[in-house]
Amino acid sequence: MKRIVNYFLQGLLYIAPLGITAYIIYVVFHFIDNLLKDKLEEIFNIDIPGLGLAVIFLFLVLVGIIGQSILARPFKDLFKRIIEKTPLLKLIFSALNDLFSAFVGKEKKFNKPVIVLVNPISNLEKLGFLTEEDLSTLDEKEKVAVYFPHSYNFSGELFIVPKNQVRPIDISPSVVMKFIISGGVSGIYEDKESTSD
Repeated sequence: MKRIVNYFLQGLLYIAPLGITAYIIYVVFHFIDNLLKDKLEEIFNIDIPGLGLAVIFLFLVLVGIIGQSILARPFKDLFKRIIEKTPLLKLIFSALNDLFSAFVGKEKKFNKPVIVLVNPISNLEKLGFLTEEDLSTLDEKEKVAVYFPHSYNFSGELFIVPKNQVRPIDISPSVVMKFIISGGVSGIYEDKESTSD
């Protein structure tokens, strides 16, 4: 009986991550696809799974192309003026804009993984991302800003730490982020070897 339970747990270990990943992809796909489903059925009089997702994807690509062109500049300037005159809207928009830019913009912010000595007595270190090296505006010339993502969560904390306690590491930022978010169980050294091939 013990062996059967063991096999069951091993099977669960193999299937659960795959099943949960497939389920999350299905839910996201279904949600995005259903955003335009009724309108598209009304216009084209057909029900094709994935059509809503394809339309949203093409729309975002088109917005990206137009946003990079000269045609969008007057609209961007107008939008910036409106945002500047609305303090609460400016705060929310700029925070979200900076967050998205940090992950997918031209100036990605989470691209400098570091190890920070957080407790010199016990030699305790923490993985994070160097986000700002010049803190002279805060009157902190010998410190830097390091962002520490939380494990099993899409949140984190920003710490201002002494420069001499921050050590850059030569590992892909995406590997470090996955390692931190997984609570250290994703196997950073295996991934480092596979990325270097």
